[in-house]
Amino acid sequence: MTIDFTKNNGLVPVIIQDYLNLQVLMLGYMNEEAFQKTQKELKVTFFSRSKNRLWTKGETSGNFLLVKDMKIDCDNDTLLIKVQPIGPTCHKGTTSCFDEETSKGFLYVLQQTIEQRIEDNDENSYTNKLFKRGINKVAQKVGEEAIELVIEAKDNNEELFKNEAADLLYHFLILLRSKNTMLEDVEGILKKRAESSKR
Repeated sequence: MTIDFTKNNGLVPVIIQDYLNLQVLMLGYMNEEAFQKTQKELKVTFFSRSKNRLWTKGETSGNFLLVKDMKIDCDNDTLLIKVQPIGPTCHKGTTSCFDEETSKGFLYVLQQTIEQRIEDNDENSYTNKLFKRGINKVAQKVGEEAIELVIEAKDNNEELFKNEAADLLYHFLILLRSKNTMLEDVEGILKKRAESSKR
C-alpha cells in the first residue's frame, strides 16, 4: 500500500467505518508515522492537528479502534479503515461522530454476539444452551419459529408478526453458526443471483 503523503502538508484524511455494519464512525488525519504505528499495533493512531502530536484513539478513554481492514482510494491520498470499535467512538458518548445511530447491518453485530456466547460457553446463555443441543434441535427450533411467523402473517397483529420475524431471524443465525456458515455467505449467493438476473 503506497500512500501519497506529499499533499496537504503530509497528512491524509482517514475515514473510519465499523467493519460489521459499515457505519461511518469518524474522520481523522494521519501522517506517515501515525500510519506506520497503526499498521504495527492494529489500533488506529491519528495525527492530532490540535495537539500537534500522534494520538491513539482510546488512549485516555479506552475506546480503541481495532483495525480489521485498510484500503486506499484511487488517488492514493485517502484511507478507509474498517474497525472494531471498543465502546462509543465520539467523545460525546455516541456511536458515531456524525450523530447517527443506525440499526442497519445490526444482523452482523448479532451474528458476532451469537459467536461470542458460544465461544465463551456461557452456561446462562439461551443461545449457547440451544447450540449445544445439536443441529437437529436448532433446525427444529427454526422450523417452529417459521410456522409461528406464517400463523401471525395470516392475522392482523402487526406487533406479534414483527416479533415472530425477529425470533425467526435470530434462530436462523444460530442455525447458520451450527452449519459453520456466515451471513456473508448467504448474502454472497443472493448478490450473485441479483447480478445474473440483470443480464
